[in-house]
Amino acid sequence: MTNPISMADMRFGNFIPPIHVRPENPTLLLDRDMQVIQHLDTLGYDESWIGEHHSGGGELISSPELIIAVMAERTKSIKLGTGVNSLPYHHPLILADRWMQLHHMTRGRAMFGSGPGSLPSDAKAMGIPVAKQRDRMEEALACVAKLMRGETVSYKCEWFELVEASLQLRPYHNIPVEMTTACVVSPSGPMAAGRNGTAMMTLSATAPAALKAASANWQVACDIAEANGHVMDRRGWRMVGLCHIAETKDQAMKDIEYGMMDWINYFSTIGTLPMVPEEGKDDPIGYMIENGLAVIGTPDEAVKQIERIWEASGGFGCYLIADTNWAPFDAKLKSYDLFARYAMPEIKGMNKGRDISHDRIVSQHAQFVADQRKAMDAQFAKLEKVKADIANQPK
Repeated sequence: MTNPISMADMRFGNFIPPIHVRPENPTLLLDRDMQVIQHLDTLGYDESWIGEHHSGGGELISSPELIIAVMAERTKSIKLGTGVNSLPYHHPLILADRWMQLHHMTRGRAMFGSGPGSLPSDAKAMGIPVAKQRDRMEEALACVAKLMRGETVSYKCEWFELVEASLQLRPYHNIPVEMTTACVVSPSGPMAAGRNGTAMMTLSATAPAALKAASANWQVACDIAEANGHVMDRRGWRMVGLCHIAETKDQAMKDIEYGMMDWINYFSTIGTLPMVPEEGKDDPIGYMIENGLAVIGTPDEAVKQIERIWEASGGFGCYLIADTNWAPFDAKLKSYDLFARYAMPEIKGMNKGRDISHDRIVSQHAQFVADQRKAMDAQFAKLEKVKADIANQPK
């Protein structure tokens, strides 16, 4: 059984792999990634998730925990998540121990995301067979989840061993650790989420295949969760979407000339899941827009994208904007700004009270004007009476 949810409950954030394909100063690129998180905190976004990658030359963050530790000092309220920790690359005890320390250092703002690792080149560099990544992720997640819940774990498999292992620290203020598991189309992520009682994060949620599978994958997670004594909550389900907006569609299209093709080519040459299939190769940007993979336009179009995901999935708790570097840095910050100013309040109904008040006043405006005039006339009449009384006083 799942808890009811409405769009008014929705949270917002971003998902930062990051992907930097231009030959710029890598130190400054990392700094810009952190500036983006600060910008989101100022604008009132709820979450930011930071990836882990080790090869390819574009995804430069190898330790999302280091970014989170720095950003906890530079931000006020935004939650900060590992998006995601690639579990086959880490011994479960060391990862859970390090991560629980981070939970305290961030005063409970840190969130734990898990996945198998997205780049085969990362796995190869560590001697990990790609075919074993998902199995190893599930083995590690089962142990990490238990450790973070305060259990003592003994477990042995081909790539790690735990002997009466437990964490020294409990979650900050005993706030349950927010844990989520990455998924796209296959049921492996939802099954792991349900089995271990974590939330789900659907990557590439705007891709037709992922959108089509969303509702079924949610049911898989719910069924597995129930069988394992857990309950899935739609409020924890995060959807990652592709979105760049500007004040006009023409401006948005001009912005993405800066880097969108570089981004598409990155997935075709480094990633294993090309963003654009063969039939879209002649006009990849047009294909992505026409098939709903990406919104490149105005805040209204971003709202429609989120409504489409909502209908297809049956409801979710948080929409994450994929941080793509399609546009120049200033234009990217402007996109986040416009989304916060116009898309967020529309989706959450933040201005309903203002609208009701406005409409009520407008409908009664003529009466208010008449009442005001009557009150003013009464005061002027009172003044005239005072003047007359003064004039009639004996000299």
